[in-house]
Amino acid sequence: MKDEKHVTIDGNTAAASMAYMMSDLALIYPITPSSPMAENIDVWSSKGKKNIFGRTVEVTEMQSEAGAAGALHGALTAGAKATTFTSSQGLLLMIPNMYKIAGEMLPCVIHVAARTIATHALSIFGDHSDVMGVRQTGFSMVASSSVQEAQDMALACHLATNASRIPFLHFFDGFRTSHEVNTIIPIDDQIVKALAEKYGNIYERTCEFTPSNPIQKGTSQSEDIFFQNREAINKYIDAVPKIFENVLSDLAKATGRKYKLFEYYGAPDATSVIVVMGSGADTTIQAVNALAARGEKVGVIKVRLYRPFAVDKFVACLPKTTKIISVLDRTKECGATYEPLAEDVISALSDAGITGIRVLGGRYGLSSKEYTHDHAIAVYENSIQAKPKNHFTVGITDDVTKLSLPVNKTKIDFADKNMVECRFYGLGSDGTVSANKNSIKIISEYARRYGQGYFVYDSKKS
Repeated sequence: MKDEKHVTIDGNTAAASMAYMMSDLALIYPITPSSPMAENIDVWSSKGKKNIFGRTVEVTEMQSEAGAAGALHGALTAGAKATTFTSSQGLLLMIPNMYKIAGEMLPCVIHVAARTIATHALSIFGDHSDVMGVRQTGFSMVASSSVQEAQDMALACHLATNASRIPFLHFFDGFRTSHEVNTIIPIDDQIVKALAEKYGNIYERTCEFTPSNPIQKGTSQSEDIFFQNREAINKYIDAVPKIFENVLSDLAKATGRKYKLFEYYGAPDATSVIVVMGSGADTTIQAVNALAARGEKVGVIKVRLYRPFAVDKFVACLPKTTKIISVLDRTKECGATYEPLAEDVISALSDAGITGIRVLGGRYGLSSKEYTHDHAIAVYENSIQAKPKNHFTVGITDDVTKLSLPVNKTKIDFADKNMVECRFYGLGSDGTVSANKNSIKIISEYARRYGQGYFVYDSKKS
């Protein structure tokens, strides 16, 4: 049973609710699966909903994602609190402006329903290939793994960007989280406002172009000073982990939900540890906890603040007994020695002077390929082999390059005995998805139960 404070919404709505409260402007251009974030903002604006500034958010739809990013840059330069939402190629079109926004230290948050980048084929489904393509822009990056986190981390990012002056990219898995309907605890508007006032005066326009506060931007610099000025941002980047920790601490005091930059689950004396971020983390945590309860020495680290990668915090939550780390990336970076997250883990261990730990890299879940408890267990079982497979894939059968892991059906029952599970089938445009969304909300809001629903779509419409 639940109390009346809960609501049942999807990940896009959860993130958009905080973006609306913390913004003056929303510059939008729709792209699947992030479109509902912009749509929600537009609906709330048209109904006159007020943000924490006591105003209605102004919404402007541009001609493309590149236009949205350009308008975002302009709005931030003028001193507005502005935001946008995107996915996939839409995010890549924002890269030039993202470099400028980060270089000019303009506080903002871009919310991303992470989605596959079109390569040999287009795919509307979710993985991390888009967000990994912008990790070099200078934005801080934060991953959410659930609908509840999509709301909480959205707010945390808006608070942290105001306090640090470093722009943030907040992302969660497309469809798997963006379109998942779940019962969450909403954050009260007064809590949002109180936290916003603490992390930078919410009415302050620090970057505003005004005659009374002249500043210089958009210059061209040569070899005499560019390098020095580029390095000057270091102290602001270095401050982000501590600022984000402080935000999470205050969020915990206000809501009771505790979050860390990196979170460890499993056996305290684990020898095999999995590192993962996004929705796959929660699946892995369930599997690892079940294995640890049986005496297996296995653990998992959930990555939340991905950029900047706080080496000291990562090392601090790694068990001293660790012998091997399996890093799961939800992207493929052709030609690289490892995928991005695995490279960061290897670099972190080297930077901390830690030796004797082997790192295995693996790929999972591309284009929303199903990732289950059995897959997580397969990753662990691979790590304890005498000759474990490196650069592996899990969740597919690779009969060409032979990189996939064998997956066995586990006998562990992960379902709660009080949980009712149903599976519905429908044809395109027959109303099955909408009807089930409504049913879940009715069960949650009127029968006072927890509800969760995930919908498997295709891209062929009806």
